Amino acid sequence: MGRTPKDSITIADVARAAEVSRATVSRVMNGRLTVAPDIAERVRAAADRLNYRPSDLARSLSLGRTNMVALVVPDLANPLFQQVLRGITNASAAAGYRVLVAETDEDPTAEAGIALAARRRCDALIMVSPRLDEESLLELLPQVQPVILVNRPGPADVASVAVDYGRAVRIVVNHLVGLGHRRLAFLAGPPASSSNQARLRSLDVAQREIPDLEIVRLDCGWSIEDGYAAVERVLESRVTAVVAFNDLVAFGLLARLNEVGVAVPADVSVAGMDDIGLSRFAVPSLTTVRVPQQELGELAWRRLYAAISGADVEVDGVPDLRLAVRASTGPVPQATKLTGDSPGERVRWQQQGDRFVLGGDSVPLAHYEFGRRMPQVHSPRPYLHPVRTLGGHPLTEVSPVDHRHHYGVSLAVAGVNGTSHWGGRTFLPDRGPTLLPNHGQQRSRGVTVAGNALTDEVTWYDEQGRPQLAERRLLRGALAEGGWRLDWESVFTARYGPVRIDSPATTGRAGAGYGGIFWRLPTVETTTVLSDSGEGADAAYGSTSRWLAFIQQRADAFTTLLLFQPGDVRPWFLRSTDYVGAGPALAWDGPLDLQPEQAVSFSLSALLLDLPLDLSQARTLMGRLL
Repeated sequence: MGRTPKDSITIADVARAAEVSRATVSRVMNGRLTVAPDIAERVRAAADRLNYRPSDLARSLSLGRTNMVALVVPDLANPLFQQVLRGITNASAAAGYRVLVAETDEDPTAEAGIALAARRRCDALIMVSPRLDEESLLELLPQVQPVILVNRPGPADVASVAVDYGRAVRIVVNHLVGLGHRRLAFLAGPPASSSNQARLRSLDVAQREIPDLEIVRLDCGWSIEDGYAAVERVLESRVTAVVAFNDLVAFGLLARLNEVGVAVPADVSVAGMDDIGLSRFAVPSLTTVRVPQQELGELAWRRLYAAISGADVEVDGVPDLRLAVRASTGPVPQATKLTGDSPGERVRWQQQGDRFVLGGDSVPLAHYEFGRRMPQVHSPRPYLHPVRTLGGHPLTEVSPVDHRHHYGVSLAVAGVNGTSHWGGRTFLPDRGPTLLPNHGQQRSRGVTVAGNALTDEVTWYDEQGRPQLAERRLLRGALAEGGWRLDWESVFTARYGPVRIDSPATTGRAGAGYGGIFWRLPTVETTTVLSDSGEGADAAYGSTSRWLAFIQQRADAFTTLLLFQPGDVRPWFLRSTDYVGAGPALAWDGPLDLQPEQAVSFSLSALLLDLPLDLSQARTLMGRLL
């Protein structure tokens, strides 16, 4: 007898072929043992000949179960929950169950309704890290039995499996304390998260038990974006190490720290939680606590299945926690505090790897980078970034979205004998801004350091690698006026032949006389420009005011960057709306020409303060500095 497509075969066909009743076929197909073995074998043989498979829906109605379990998670984008799901799916499949997944999108108000709807369609419910408050959770649980909670403790009569996140965060803290850190930041997770609350309780205990330990608690969240957005608050807290709520937060933090020029772990150590798959591939690789989430999912299923099947078995086991020590954590920086009021305190340069750092008995104040990893179209050059106030506020920006070729504080010139040392597009009178293959580079030929003074011998090369200019650059730092002062002096020598320095203004673009020591600031909530010519960018632009100031507000913090020219005064080029930056111009409305072996010197000084100034205060202060 040929096989008939299964969709056309019914239980009645099997009953006729086996010469039994439909009820007998149903009992055999549902695995009941009330049918004689020889009859059951005859039924199964008939079903096999006919290629008959019982309807899952009809079978579930007959048995009163669906062989499906519902899983409710806060966010499927979180790799942690994905691993829990994998463990549950793999383990439940072996028992013939499938998993229905529902997501609450981190919305506690929707969680109870979603859980109830999912449970009605399935035989049992698994709730992973539920965000419901305690009262709402206790009200929900009796309505969704059988149920198990993952990473959330429940009442005694409800099964649960959980990682001891209090112990996990203490493992990280002990590791950082062992490296010498005593002032840490904790980037807290969602307030409704039970595991976040466990972390906070454990941190309270650690602070009581470990002498001199300070932990700054910063509200953050759970995502990469949350970690990215927390960097300014982390820097302002002046901590030496950060414990992130999870690895995703740590990823965002690492990305932004890299963008603002903060070295990990040389300047600050970073640790995460969970050891998700990408943690070892972070830059630098992330120190984190290994939490075997897939094993946690498997354990949750075994306990739930015992409840579903009525098996009287004890399911033991708690996932083991281990610290994965990688490159993102290191010893505490030697300098941890700079207040400016200690008579013996000094600001000095120190070499750290392939860069130099200006600091004191303090957090770093400025980093001097050589620009070797800059793309050629940005005109590679040494630069300062980040440059911070004593309070830790960064006052430089590097490669921002609006102008990728802006790098902190650098000596950037639009044209040297036709070669761009500014980066980006070049203005052409007949074509406008145009990207040309004419980007040169500045190479450091040797650095010497003496206390607070760094001297760099720099050679400027054209796009063909031929030398154009020799520069001696001197950078000095010192505490001053309740903040600190940075001095930049450069001497150009036309050692390789005549030199012509141009700007877009000298080649046809009116008012675009930029080029010289250029300071790119971050864009913040508000920026006010002051100069001896008055208040506002228009008053300062193109003026020969000896000084100008940027007063910036970020949240409730104010900073002042006061730029001044101690030597010959050149016109100011500046912006304060589409971006914030300024510098004295070498070729404002005409080229600067140097004959062979001729030298020219120019300078720019800055005072960095953690307070706002008005015009009168700025003028008084400059009277003391000049």
